[in-house]
Amino acid sequence: MDSLITAAARALAAGDPLGALNRVALRTDAPALALRGIAMAQLGDFVRAKALVRSAARAFGPKEAVARARCVVAEAEIALVSRDLSWPTKALDAARATLEAHGDRVNAAHARYLEVRRLLLIGRLDEAERALAELDPAPFPPALMAAHELVVAGIAMRRLRTKTARAALARAERAALSAGIPALSAEVESASLVLNTPAARLIARSEERPLLLAEVEALLASKALVVDACRHAVRHAGTVISLARRPVLFALARALGEAWPADVSRGALVARAFRAKHADESHRARLRVEIGRLRRMLRTLADVSATSGGFALAPRGAREIVVLARPVEEQHAGVLAFLADGESWSSSALALALGASQRTVQRALDDLAAAGKVQSFGRGRTRRWMTPPVPGFTTALLLPASMPGD
Repeated sequence: MDSLITAAARALAAGDPLGALNRVALRTDAPALALRGIAMAQLGDFVRAKALVRSAARAFGPKEAVARARCVVAEAEIALVSRDLSWPTKALDAARATLEAHGDRVNAAHARYLEVRRLLLIGRLDEAERALAELDPAPFPPALMAAHELVVAGIAMRRLRTKTARAALARAERAALSAGIPALSAEVESASLVLNTPAARLIARSEERPLLLAEVEALLASKALVVDACRHAVRHAGTVISLARRPVLFALARALGEAWPADVSRGALVARAFRAKHADESHRARLRVEIGRLRRMLRTLADVSATSGGFALAPRGAREIVVLARPVEEQHAGVLAFLADGESWSSSALALALGASQRTVQRALDDLAAAGKVQSFGRGRTRRWMTPPVPGFTTALLLPASMPGD
């Protein structure tokens, strides 16, 4: 490897893409193409970066398996950052195996972290934790150590383990400072903001207030009966009754929980559960049936009793009933939650992350674009959607992930 390639590689490792390009911008050999691709990725030109890295992989000879594997890992990272979640993960697995076989533990670990970050992004926390457990970060350089701690913090936040998340972020900050890469320190700082901005809303006795992530964790561990509008479930003392597939029952439970200790009129429940402006006899009959179903579903946690004015919810073993709601509730909130990270997303990546069809996601994006809440650029397969981060709240409870007790 010549001196210019070595200097360019060191510049990239220090987070100086322009310094790297100054050394290899006019070269077309395989190492220079790879370094140029990484530099363009750091500068945000992901389309050009992807093309350069692919060209580099083709330019390396058949005996340069490690170099080609590193190019695959670089392309996978570009795909992750550009939210191309449909990028073939089998290619990354094969590249990681090649790197491990040739003793390149650092780049093999980096490939594993990319895999974990993708799993974390789409809410597959159990798989992410299993993959992370296979890595020992002790011998890694500071930059990779910071990446490890960011992943640990990300999983802990989704699991609502705020003490674990804070400790991981503190270690990530120290590792980023040791690495001397400003962009990495900025990423750690951005991740830390999640713990200090509202993550949900508490609705109790007809009043509401914002909650930080630590307060959400404390609430779910408290003796209160929680009607969880983030995951459409009712929770108390480790018992979780999911109503995710029973939207009418959950609408009734939430209405009763928001009104507790008061009751809710039959007309208000009909409007809330069936979206009917005027309650007729058929609506009242259906309401009786659904209330009976809700009573059976919640029999271990609460009673649903009839009153002179309507129905009321009474906890069995809890001191009070509260409702945990998302920080922002509007149509297509899930799509907005992902776009709020400030990155550009394809509709296919959003569909994968949300577990919805691409057509459904595309309709949601069209509606949001018409309302001026999102914008797109590019055409066809290169079309991406983005929006500035929504200020003042974290999206952690809007994203798909299992909660304690799920």
